[in-house]
Amino acid sequence: MIVFISGLIVAHNEEQKIEDALKSLDFCDEIVVLLDNCTDGTEIICKRYTKNILKGSWPIEGERRAVGIDACKGKWIVELDADERVTEPLKRELMHTLKDAPEGYFQTPIDNFVGGRLIKYGWAGSFGTTRTKKVFSKGSKVWGMDRVHPKLELSGEAMELFNPITHLVDDNIDDMVDRLQRYSTAMAKDMRDRNEPAPHPLKTLRKMLTRFYKSYLSRKGFKEGRMGFFLAVITAMMPLMIHVKRAYEYTDDAVSKS
Repeated sequence: MIVFISGLIVAHNEEQKIEDALKSLDFCDEIVVLLDNCTDGTEIICKRYTKNILKGSWPIEGERRAVGIDACKGKWIVELDADERVTEPLKRELMHTLKDAPEGYFQTPIDNFVGGRLIKYGWAGSFGTTRTKKVFSKGSKVWGMDRVHPKLELSGEAMELFNPITHLVDDNIDDMVDRLQRYSTAMAKDMRDRNEPAPHPLKTLRKMLTRFYKSYLSRKGFKEGRMGFFLAVITAMMPLMIHVKRAYEYTDDAVSKS
């Protein structure tokens, strides 16, 4: 059975990383790229690989991903970020598996790299994952309207793939800290927009301890040595930063919605 596969990338100023992501989608029947407020050379690079380029401004992550999905013609969609690559073993698995797969979505393993180092353990909470739903039939995955890590509405059969996507999640420690800053700001804004107050400090403390335990012990971050401990700490910091930003910076009366 012949199946039409769409590759989708949503990007903002990713000229340093997007070309390898585009190359890794060479098995797809089409590639769709959505460029959100790009001001660098990302579009020039994308034009070498596809004519299906959407340009505009979408402040909400869930909204721009939904627009990209709507533009895909394939029955199946492989959704990448610019810092992700489909590995050769995964390409072969997809070409074999999608021919007869029912409508639904696949849990896909993720290999996360910080710099050139593979960090297999310790990803948890809002800071990272080792499995995600990157491959799905059109209509089976709907993004929520949040700025970062929107909730998903899923339908159809839940399935699994066994070969990983490579994720160049951060270049170095500074990038990890910068990402903590960006994510916590976006999530505080989402809480404000939902009229959701900052939680009680004890609830935030409990969430911090739970995140640390999950990252360092449950997700075996201790196997990564000092990096695993740092990852657990930064994962636990996320709830605290969201709490404080919501309470003191992104308040209903101090900051207009953006």
